[in-house]
Amino acid sequence: MKKTYFMETPIGRLEIVSEADAIIALGHADEAAGVEGDDGSREDSGVIRQCVRELEEYFAGSRRDFEVPISLDHEGTAFQRRVWNRLRDIPYGQTISYKALAADCGGPNHSRAVANANGRNPISIIVPCHRVIASDGTLGGYTGGVGKKRRLLEIEGLDIRPK
Repeated sequence: MKKTYFMETPIGRLEIVSEADAIIALGHADEAAGVEGDDGSREDSGVIRQCVRELEEYFAGSRRDFEVPISLDHEGTAFQRRVWNRLRDIPYGQTISYKALAADCGGPNHSRAVANANGRNPISIIVPCHRVIASDGTLGGYTGGVGKKRRLLEIEGLDIRPK
């Protein structure tokens, strides 16, 4: 059974979805999406409680790695899942270019496919798609908006200014 929880954070409202004992989605929720804890799932789901705690620690600057169980098996193609799993290897406080990520995931001609997969990442922040930037050092797109991407990188100690 899926459980959903809405969490207020320094970058806005996040929606956390769990199924069984894993997080299957973490995304940016619009203001009309619901009320924090509106379905009671925080009390009912240990994995959501763990995710909320780890996100609070991340935003406070005291967590660099997430330990909450996640599952990327619910969505995407095999190629997208390969990209998402590669994203998990990008260290805290570091970035990688779309071009370098493409080279890691299939070849330098796959930049557009990698960018598309990055934009469809179902578990934002924990699977750090915000750490992927353009080759020239600019931020490029982010599902939650470039301002949120910049803020996440700032939390991790990076200061990337527009060119």
